[in-house]
Amino acid sequence: MTVETSTLQEFTQRYAAAWNGRDASAIDALITDDIVWFDPALPHPAHSKAEVRAFMESSWRAFPDLRFVEPDPPFLVAQDDKVAWGWRMQGTFNGGPLEPPGFAPTGRTMDVRGTDEWVMRDGRIAHYRAHYDVNGLAVQLGIVPEPGSGAERAMVALQRVQARFMRR
Repeated sequence: MTVETSTLQEFTQRYAAAWNGRDASAIDALITDDIVWFDPALPHPAHSKAEVRAFMESSWRAFPDLRFVEPDPPFLVAQDDKVAWGWRMQGTFNGGPLEPPGFAPTGRTMDVRGTDEWVMRDGRIAHYRAHYDVNGLAVQLGIVPEPGSGAERAMVALQRVQARFMRR
């Protein structure tokens, strides 16, 4: 089944509105009951509407001003029941800890571009996978050190010590 472009544009607007409006319950109309939701920020995929809502709420706690906007130029492609949608995510890490794993807020901002892959069923997302630069995001938020910094060199030295113990 091919997704109509006008229907898909309206769908992405509703999807972004759920995130930007901090309305976790609005996602229920956009995903299937048996959703499989892969996001690099999650330690394992979400497998229910409740788990997706919990992920959204956790994201808003960490980033109270979290918002999604269309990139310039917009990117939206559909082929049969598969959709690729480009987005830009912005926010400030000044709320609660980033769960998991519990990173403390740094007050730093993020501006990340990414793409979602969706497999649609009956007008809803049945399979979701987000693609974005997690390391770049971690650098922006001050979770990992800037490339080439003294902190990065110290982190590398610690990793080398750890690697020696792992090989034993």
